[in-house]
Amino acid sequence: QVRLEESGGGSVQSDGSLRLSCAASTITSSITCLSWFRQTPGKEREGVAQIDMDGQTSYADSVKGRFTISKDNAKNILYLQMNSLKPEDTAMYYCALGSTKLGGLCASRRWAYPYWGQGTQVTVSS
Repeated sequence: QVRLEESGGGSVQSDGSLRLSCAASTITSSITCLSWFRQTPGKEREGVAQIDMDGQTSYADSVKGRFTISKDNAKNILYLQMNSLKPEDTAMYYCALGSTKLGGLCASRRWAYPYWGQGTQVTVSS
């Protein structure tokens, strides 16, 4: 059973930074993609950043140049470094594990990820 636990969320002002962490109980050999999603009330869950086991990353256009996804293989921890935060980044952030790739990159759609954490809230004020 894969269990994921996010941490690091909080409240910051515009242009501030936060680093989210996601601790996984295990990452089996079948897992090839690790991802961060975010969701606001009434909206679809949006893929923010993905990383595969070789370290190849991909990002949503809205966060490119501001967010960095990384992982610590030894500790089974996924990170999301968020810089230059904007009010529109306010959301619940979730980490997810899966194994679906599209066009050589980890999928960014919710349906591609069977394992999810409970989420951590990020609030950015102007």
